[in-house]
Amino acid sequence: MSDRKNVVIERTYKARVEEVWELWTTKDGFESWWGPQGFRVDVKALEAKLGGLLHYDMIADAPDVVAQMKKMGAPLSHETRGTFSEFKPHQRLALTHIIDFLPGVKPYDSTMVLELFPSGNTVRMVVTLTPMHDEKFTQMQVEGFTSQLTKLDKRFQV
Repeated sequence: MSDRKNVVIERTYKARVEEVWELWTTKDGFESWWGPQGFRVDVKALEAKLGGLLHYDMIADAPDVVAQMKKMGAPLSHETRGTFSEFKPHQRLALTHIIDFLPGVKPYDSTMVLELFPSGNTVRMVVTLTPMHDEKFTQMQVEGFTSQLTKLDKRFQV
């Protein structure tokens, strides 16, 4: 995995840095946008601090996505666990997820880093994704993350 490059995704929102930070660090905030279109999350634990636990279920909830998952023989939900491996309030955090839900793939860690840059009445959000175990899953990761960002784009009228 080390020969593949990280993926950087940026957005600028008309929002206060505190608003964007809360979307990443509170149960209500996280549940309001996390998950690609057609999915939602049910947060079991979110301890917003260095070393704090993040534990949630990713659940297919749109009828077309549910039908597609069933057709592929894929589960409609899966448990996801991780930790806050960096934590600098209103500036930077890193979430290290344990990727242990892929059949036939040895569990491994995948980290995403959030950086926030406030400027006047906007905040630039920069997210760096480490590549997954292969090119196909890395592309799916990027597509899924970009899809869930449309929820924030709509919220902040980008």
